[in-house]
Amino acid sequence: MGVMSDVTGRSRPGLEPAEKSRLRDLFDELEAGKIGALGTLYDSCGETLYGLALWRTGSASDAADVVQEVFVRLAGARRRLKNIGNPLAYLRRMTHRASVDAYRRRRRRREDPIEACFFVETDEPSPERQAEAGRASRLLEQLPPSQREAIYLRHFCGCSHAETARATGVPTFTAASRYRLGMQRLRVLLGVTT
Repeated sequence: MGVMSDVTGRSRPGLEPAEKSRLRDLFDELEAGKIGALGTLYDSCGETLYGLALWRTGSASDAADVVQEVFVRLAGARRRLKNIGNPLAYLRRMTHRASVDAYRRRRRRREDPIEACFFVETDEPSPERQAEAGRASRLLEQLPPSQREAIYLRHFCGCSHAETARATGVPTFTAASRYRLGMQRLRVLLGVTT
């Protein structure tokens, strides 16, 4: 996989052309009726989609339901998969939309808001890294939701600005602006001068 840098400067995986081609092949197999391709797609993308759903819904159970819903819909839409140019972007878009729906349903039930969700995690169990992740979460909470979303999709899901735009239903310029403004605000909040 390619590598991109996240807010903290750590490397984050990107998607290599070979992986994009593999996902396209799996979509073709699924479209041809090979239902086993669904499991392979889940193994390839399930964790990323769950992370996006968890961030967007703020609920582990809702996120699991969202991912299940995405793959059920994918299986039901298999005849239309031939026309999908970018399978990962398509899955992210489906996940985003299903997550928004789940969040709205939960909000109507008056559960905890998404802003209360601790969504920046660290792989390192050290107290310093945990404190850093907590601080990053608190700082991200101070951003407008659209800027938080642009940063999350870019750094934690590896989306390009065009993919973020398609996933959120805005023009690419708007997605890029939200990202840029969010990063500028984060730098101010972190006290970083460049």
